[in-house]
Amino acid sequence: MLLTGAQIIMECLLEQNATTVFGYPGGAVLNIYDALYEYREKINHIETSHEQGAAHAADGYARASGKTGVCLATSGPGATNLVTGIATAYMDSVPMVAITGNVTIDLLGLDSFQEVDITGITMPITKHNFIVKDVSDLASTLREAFRIAESGRKGPVLVDIPKDVTAHKYEFTPLPLNQTHQATTLDESRFEQVLELLSQCERPYVYAGGGIISAEASNALHEFVELLDAPVSCSLMCQGGFDQTNERYLGMLGMHGTVPSAMALKECDVLFAVGTRFSDRVICNADLFARGCRVVHIDIDSAEFNKNINADFRLKGDARSILEKLVRELKPASHPEWMEQVKAWKQEYPLVQKSNCEGGVTPQYLLETLAELGGEDLILSTEVGQHQMWTAQYFPFQKPRRMITSGGLGTMGFGLGAALGAQVAKPELRVVNVAGDGSFHMNCAELSTAAKYNIPIIELIMNNNVLGMVRQWQKLFYDGRFSQTTLNKPTNYELLAEAFGLKAFTIRTCHDVVPVLKKALEYKGPCLINCLINSDFNVLPMVPAGSAAEELILEMDEKEQQQ
Repeated sequence: MLLTGAQIIMECLLEQNATTVFGYPGGAVLNIYDALYEYREKINHIETSHEQGAAHAADGYARASGKTGVCLATSGPGATNLVTGIATAYMDSVPMVAITGNVTIDLLGLDSFQEVDITGITMPITKHNFIVKDVSDLASTLREAFRIAESGRKGPVLVDIPKDVTAHKYEFTPLPLNQTHQATTLDESRFEQVLELLSQCERPYVYAGGGIISAEASNALHEFVELLDAPVSCSLMCQGGFDQTNERYLGMLGMHGTVPSAMALKECDVLFAVGTRFSDRVICNADLFARGCRVVHIDIDSAEFNKNINADFRLKGDARSILEKLVRELKPASHPEWMEQVKAWKQEYPLVQKSNCEGGVTPQYLLETLAELGGEDLILSTEVGQHQMWTAQYFPFQKPRRMITSGGLGTMGFGLGAALGAQVAKPELRVVNVAGDGSFHMNCAELSTAAKYNIPIIELIMNNNVLGMVRQWQKLFYDGRFSQTTLNKPTNYELLAEAFGLKAFTIRTCHDVVPVLKKALEYKGPCLINCLINSDFNVLPMVPAGSAAEELILEMDEKEQQQ
């Protein structure tokens, strides 16, 4: 088939089963958008309000579905508006292909109108990026972009295409989609050493990271921990990777982890870490982390070995493949005394949010009620801040790909765009974006996208009138000097939602929680809930900077709470 470059892009997207694209049109991508018009029955295009929203939507689509997300932007500011979203996907190892237009080849490097070196800008935050200067290379480059995004440790890839390349014609030859699974080649001697260690340990502790989600390894993880007879903690990126209603689950580990997870770290004799990069928010003080046990580290990216934590045993490979091999070869173990101790810690230190607010809505009550009403039919995306940690602490995720959050980069404004992408990917489920009022103002224009396409997300704002997480640090470490963290924005959230075309609800007291959540869940279109939260609720436990992961603050001074 003799096709234009723009038509070749469409054919390659279809070839890769990428039938949804999030983007925003502009001059350098006019040919691509003309092709999208031609292919409108085959490729669904969602026009966001801002290119950053498109990148976050592609990210959310990928996290919810396991497929590669695709976003599209024009040259110059259109391309640079994708950067934060690309970096977010890179830090959390999310497969994404970002396609940008650029000025024509003869204008490259001349500071032309809306020209920017987007490949240079995104080099540190992509697995790889390309600029295609010959239409004959276009199809092979796009195929390679998807292969790179989806293979090994997943991540974003950018393809920059000058406008004239999208107009030139070339013979396109379809190719079948290559779905060959990459086999894990293990160091058998090291595997045997790990097997022996696990068979001899008395107090094993399993710590699971986002690699469990990426590798679709949740079932294998469950089988492994049952066989090993061990407790489990999950990172922020692994929420739902292990059923949090299971008695073996201890909660998160690290800065805002639970006491039982920290106690297990202190007392275990083997820490078995799989699919994690040992983020600084998890290990807290690296010199004091896991100093009383042997550490086994499994990851698909060998660059993570001994980067943040020195491990005694390291296995490189796909988390599911290695766990399945361990399940086949590990003999069933029993550690009754250890598991009784873990159970006692959970009973002694339950995760309960104390309230001094005379009946006001606590985040714990709000989230636990949402879980009771929505059950397994919900996906929760979040923005970044206190509400993000509360969601991870109090919502009992039971399945993978049900919590979508910016873990590595911590991107405020991520959740709403990600919710749109997740809802498009999973129309049979309901997506709730849990937001703080600070994050909400970052990208609230994407409410108009939800309304335009009738994407039935629920925007749940925990409105405490502050930048809560920063304010919490100011309470603890800056003597209550609340510099620029009290928002006092006169935004009328209900009128704003209605102006964008959404249904609006308000939660003022505990008595409003159940009826409002029921109405929102029953509503068939997009809606917003403005939930008033007291400014002095804190995310606890908390590990101060420089402390060991088991040195948690459990309560904050009453005086500080009332400042």
